[in-house]
Parts: sequence; structure tokens; C-alpha cells
Amino acid sequence: MKPLNQSEPSSASRSARAAAFGVHIFTALGAGIALVALLEAVREHWAAMFAWLGLALIIDGLDGPIARRLNVVELQPDWSGETLDLVVDFVTYVFVPAYAIAASGLLLPIAAPLLGAGIVVTGALYFADRRMKTEDNHFRGFPALWNATAFYLFLLQPSPVLGTLAIALLIVLTFVPIHVIHPVRVTRLRRLNLALIGIWAVLAIVTVIDDFSVTLPVRAALCAIGVYVVFGDAVIRLMRSVRT
Repeated sequence: MKPLNQSEPSSASRSARAAAFGVHIFTALGAGIALVALLEAVREHWAAMFAWLGLALIIDGLDGPIARRLNVVELQPDWSGETLDLVVDFVTYVFVPAYAIAASGLLLPIAAPLLGAGIVVTGALYFADRRMKTEDNHFRGFPALWNATAFYLFLLQPSPVLGTLAIALLIVLTFVPIHVIHPVRVTRLRRLNLALIGIWAVLAIVTVIDDFSVTLPVRAALCAIGVYVVFGDAVIRLMRSVRT
């Protein structure tokens, strides 16, 4: 009889490692979805592009909690989930939206390719910045939410001059030390933040399904929530400084 090798992993541990690696595959699916979204953008099927980017956003929201639950870091130490997540986030949050913004026809033609390149370059630098998160889990600077920015550009369809100035301003704000709310990780007003993000998600889905032909109240609610997420912390800090 062959002696039992204690160093051989049990079937349970092999299953656990396989499940852990499956989380990495799940995360990497976001990159494949980004490619499909880009193909839709090239065809100018903008609503379809945003639908695929929305699916990538769902994966991004789920893979972290699943990875922690399955203890992926310890079971798959040779694979960096953090690096994988950054790679996928870059193509879904920055690269594909940058193409959509530059090719949308909603910016000044001479500025569109320059701003698209500016989004990609500053987004890459932002993802490499170890100071991108504050101690209280806010984002430092505009957090490369170019998927959301592209969504608002198509929703509001401002004049080319106004759209160009808005994109340029957000590129600059990438390096301005404002604090932007992370709706899930920021503890202050977390219930309010989660409720607003839930409302935003529902309204965004309705907007994409209706190909951006939504009523003024829907547009106003989406804009109000967007302004709160980006500038809410700055307003709160300003009010506190005035009181003191």
C-alpha cells in the first residue's frame, strides 16, 4: 500500500484553491467585457456600450467581497488580485470611456483627441498613485470615474465648448487634493450614500434602456447624486470650518 503523503493537498484544499482562482477569472472577465464595450463604441452603439460597462461595474463590486470570503490572498499567493483589479479597472473606468468621450462628437473636434489622451495618461498616473485613498477611505482627487463622466456627457449633451471645458476641468481635478466619497467604504453617512447609489443605479439602468431619452426629473436626480458624490465631502468640510 502506498503510504499517505502528508504534504499532498487534500481534495478539499484543491477545491478551495480552484475556487479562489475562479475569483481571479471572474475579475478578469471584466477585461473581456471592456473589449465588447469598445466594439459597441466603435459602432456608435452607445447605450449598448454603457450596458456592458455597467456589467463590468457589477463584477467590480462583487469580486472583492467574494475574494475575501474565499480567502483568495492566502490560497492563491502567486496571483495578485490587486494588480489584476487595477488592470481591469483601467480599461473599464478609463480606456473605453476615454474612447467614447473622444469619439462622441460632443467635444470640440480639435480638442477631442487631446482630451482623450489626457484622460488615459492622467488615469494611468492616478491608478499608480499610492495616495489615491485617504485614511478615511475617500478618494483623493477626481477618482478617474470616466465611465460615469462619459455617461453624463451623453445624458446632458452640452455644447461642444461646455463639454470640452468640463472634461478639461475633471482632468485637472485628478491632481487636486479634494476628497471624493467612496459610497461603500466611507463610514460617514454610509446608509445615505448607499441609498443614493442604489437610486442612481436604477435611474442609470432606465436611462440606458431608454437610450438616454429620459425625463427632466430623471436627469436632475442623476445630476444631483453625481454632484453629491464628487463635491459632497468638500461642502461638508467647508460647513464645518465655517462653524468653527
